[in-house]
Amino acid sequence: MKVMETGGLFSNERLIDQIGFVVLRFTGKGAKGSFRCEAGGHRWQETSNGRIHSSTVTVAVLVEPSSDEVTILDKDLRYEAYKGGGPGGQNRNKNSTNIRLTHIPTGIQACANTKSQEQNKKLALAVVRARLFDQSSTEAHSKRSKRRKLQVGTGMRADKIRTVAYQRGRVECHKTGRRMEIKRYEQGYVDDLH
Repeated sequence: MKVMETGGLFSNERLIDQIGFVVLRFTGKGAKGSFRCEAGGHRWQETSNGRIHSSTVTVAVLVEPSSDEVTILDKDLRYEAYKGGGPGGQNRNKNSTNIRLTHIPTGIQACANTKSQEQNKKLALAVVRARLFDQSSTEAHSKRSKRRKLQVGTGMRADKIRTVAYQRGRVECHKTGRRMEIKRYEQGYVDDLH
């Protein structure tokens, strides 16, 4: 998978950005196939003042359902607009562009906080639709939860699928045993590890 800043195989949107939790959405030709092997623990190593610092990131890859697969009635949705906080300038702090969407029957919520209120409504609806799809069947939900748990693991070092070691300038895939230079990895050539 080679992803360029302009063009490339697919595009991504940052839907939710909270402390310790990020939801990204990738769309376009090849998006599903490109990320199928990314589920699991990723260990990141950096050197500062001669000491190695390690962090772990767990990744789950979930497929977003289409509007045909999950039907949501408008009367079952409650949209709330609110002002953002923090960095982002006057628009973020003075205009109510952030959206919190609640699916009333289930209580499922989603938030989106880009600059456009219309775009935020669409993004929040996509997240709610995906979460409703996850809950649609108890059996399917149970299987999906087990699959997700197998993908993510516990987040401990033994569960890692990849190590990104900045101090050595390399990335190692623990599934295949392959290694590559970190610059090539940062340019998006992740398929070289599979």
